[in-house]
Amino acid sequence: MKIQLRKNPGFHFGLPLAMALAIWTPSLAQSPEPAKAKKMAVEGKAVEHSQMMQEHCKTMMAEMKAQDTELTALVARMNGASKEAKMDLMAEIVTKMSEQRVAMNDRMGQMHMEMMKHMQMGTGPHHSMMKGMDKKPEAPIDKK
Repeated sequence: MKIQLRKNPGFHFGLPLAMALAIWTPSLAQSPEPAKAKKMAVEGKAVEHSQMMQEHCKTMMAEMKAQDTELTALVARMNGASKEAKMDLMAEIVTKMSEQRVAMNDRMGQMHMEMMKHMQMGTGPHHSMMKGMDKKPEAPIDKK
């Protein structure tokens, strides 16, 4: 018995093409591992960022308590001072409060920029208060 090969050119080109596609196609399919690894890396960064923000918050709260204690002591000194000394102590209190306010605004600005940077990267917490902040506010309705 003699085996005959078909003389059809489609058969000669189609079979090698089908075999090449069968071998090549699985290599094109993306495995879920890189996506899973990337998701885990992003989640890890989010957890790390969250822990860092909690530490910043604890530090800031401790600083604020120390400032409150200092101001309370100054006010107590002022309240017990003579009329002449009260003006000097009052000026000291106002100066101290002003310095504290400037420092607090600076810290808040830094924290805001850090939060926005992490939110843009997709690693920060997506708090419900922050949703829609990039949208323009609607025009107010005039009530006449």
